[in-house]
Amino acid sequence: MKFRYAMVCSSNQNRSMEAHSLFKRQGFEVSSYGTGAHVKLPGPSLREPNVYEFGTPYKYMFEDLRRKDPELYKRNGILPMLKRNSSVKLAPQRWQENAADGSFDVVFTFEEKVFDMVIEDLHNRDHVLMKSVLVINLEVKDNHEEAAIGARLTLDLCQEIEAAESWEESIDDIVIAFEKQHRRKLLYSISFY
Repeated sequence: MKFRYAMVCSSNQNRSMEAHSLFKRQGFEVSSYGTGAHVKLPGPSLREPNVYEFGTPYKYMFEDLRRKDPELYKRNGILPMLKRNSSVKLAPQRWQENAADGSFDVVFTFEEKVFDMVIEDLHNRDHVLMKSVLVINLEVKDNHEEAAIGARLTLDLCQEIEAAESWEESIDDIVIAFEKQHRRKLLYSISFY
């Protein structure tokens, strides 16, 4: 694989981790992040989410929720999701604190608000390398089924980007073909490190 990829959602739990898991299994060089202030997982009600700090191990969250209400968190898919996440990496990471991880060639976001935060963060960084980075948003609802579909669509798009001789020259055509084939609108921008 030619490129380094980053998958970014709000909490580095569902959409970014589903894509991270798939890309890792396919042999891509991939990392994943969240842009939120905290990691939020559904709780017993909408007003009672489970909130953790970035860097809290997935296994800790798994055990914490299993203690609280194993039936609820198994039924809503949170425990299986956390188990998958812990097999991919130790803990959720925050995009805004990832400078030590180096630069990426392609960054995927799964929500327009996250796309805007990534673009703003890249814009505010010191542009020492002046290396281009392609940032693409594929809007994906934050549920397990849509995350799986979004990960597969992201993989399809990455395979097209990988196959291009120069993504910088062919990104417009790649995006148009993808949007036509999958009936999904993409946002994209080229930024710099």
